[in-house]
This record gives sequence, C-alpha cells and structure tokens, in this order.
Amino acid sequence: MTLRACIDIGGTKVAVSLAPPATDAARPPELQARRAEPTAKTGDSGALARQILRLLDEACAQAGVAPADVTRAGVSSCGPFVLRAGGVELATPNICGGLAGPARGLPNDWTHVPLEVPLRQRFAHLRVENDGVAALEAERRWGALQGLDHCAYVTWSTGVGVGLCVDGRVLRGKNGNAGHAGHSFVSDTDLHALCGCGNLGDVEGLVAGNAVARRFEGDAAALLASASAGDAAALAQADELCRVMGRMLYNLTVTLDLQRISLGGSVFWHHRALLLPRLQAQLDDRLPALTAGVELVPAGLGERVGDYAALALVD
Repeated sequence: MTLRACIDIGGTKVAVSLAPPATDAARPPELQARRAEPTAKTGDSGALARQILRLLDEACAQAGVAPADVTRAGVSSCGPFVLRAGGVELATPNICGGLAGPARGLPNDWTHVPLEVPLRQRFAHLRVENDGVAALEAERRWGALQGLDHCAYVTWSTGVGVGLCVDGRVLRGKNGNAGHAGHSFVSDTDLHALCGCGNLGDVEGLVAGNAVARRFEGDAAALLASASAGDAAALAQADELCRVMGRMLYNLTVTLDLQRISLGGSVFWHHRALLLPRLQAQLDDRLPALTAGVELVPAGLGERVGDYAALALVD
C-alpha cells in the first residue's frame, strides 16, 4: 500500500499526515501518523521546508514505513505564492516578517520562503496549491460543496483565505493566487488594521484571528466566547467582525454568482453558532436577484478540512 504525504501549512501551525489511497469515493480515507507543531518562523528562510521534511520523517517512523517509500505529496499552504527559481515560494503575511516590517512583530525579515524546489528533491510527484483552493477541492469532493459548480470555500483563521469555483472550474490565476479576497480593502481609516502583507485596512488586517487583539482587548477566542455568553460589548465587537467578513462574502457572491459558500478555520469553526447567522444576515435581502437562496454553511469536513485539503491534491 502506497501512502501519500498530506502537508498543511498555516500561519500558526504546520501539520503532516500520511494517507492510503481512497477506497470509497464518498469518504476520504483515514489519515495516519499526524504530526503538527507551530510554523517555523526563525532562522533562515529554508527553515520551513526543513521543518516539513523532519515532520514527514517522524510521521513515517510512527507509521513504520520507510520515508523513501512515500513518493507522492500534496501541499496545501497559505499564500500568496511567488514563482522563483522554477517553483512556488511563499510570500505569506503571517510567516514572512519582511513584508510589513517590525510593526507586525514577526521574528524574521523574510520576504519569501522556498517551498516547492526543496520538496521536489524528496518527492517524485508533488502538487502545491493555495490552501483555499485545496480546501475547496476537498469540500467539493467529500464535504459541503458536493455537486455544486458555483461555490466557494472561505477560511477564517489566523488569516482569511478563499477558494473559488465558477462553471465547475476551480479558479487559480497566473501564480495560483486567485481567491486572496482577504487582502481586498474595506477601510482606509482604521490605523490598527495593519495586515502582515503591509496593507492598512484590508479584510485580514481587520478580522483575522491575529488582528482581533490589535483592535480589541483579548484574543479572538476570548472575545467570541464572551459574545456567545451574551456580553453586550463583546457582541457589538463580534457584530463588527461579521460586518466586515460578511461584506467580503457578499462581494464574492455578487461578483461570481455563487450558490453556496462553505466556511472553516479556527475563528469561525469554534464559534460557528454565533457567527453563521450574523454572516448570513449580511447576504439576505441585499439585491435578491443575486443573493436569494445563497447558502453559507459550515465546512462539511469540519476541523479536518486542512488535512483533507492536502489529500485532495494527490488522491
């Protein structure tokens, strides 16, 4: 049995799993030997690729397989991507401290991180995709977007990522960066909305998990927990977060004429009962010709969507 490597790169953590080939078209296979740890952000810019390969070796040891026997890998990674030296490199705001400078507090001055070239030295077959695109493919295959030709996946987590499908075709763009709606501008007055990309006032700079602490007291989890418990001040702040995120979802819907948007990511997932109806309200009754019947739904793959996103790239 040939195992595949499933690599999920986020701004907060990196996870590596192994998976056998799927035997049931309706369900993904069980992932094995999952290893995860905080994303490498210190040292030289090759630290992330070395971290991934080390985690893969540890996963292989746990599963009792030789690393050389794992020749296929899917990489689902936060972006944006740049193409350099014949492969994808990351220019990711929540990893590369050199994009926005010291004000964002990241412990490096990287502007790009090598990824595809060092990993191709290890794998005979490698596919690297934006994590929004990869999660979209997983949700269309096994999750809440099955059977839909006009849909999107949105992650609301450390960052804000999007995967888009129109007329049954997944959109990628010239460098694989289609869907970076999290970096669309929504404000030019909020001086606390510095995104890691250097933008001031984009969606991610206002509502991403790491942005909440800069705008309000406490982290996103604490704020949303208080809102869920009925705290009036926290509810007002949660409504402001949903106003910004909801407008992005509305803009995607009316631009692409979507049927359904699946949502995941740690900020959304752990507080979905609070957030989902507030986000849906940002679509409802606004230009019904384009929004009537459009559904916002929790990711069908739940908290595992990132792991299965990587699998969808190679299975």
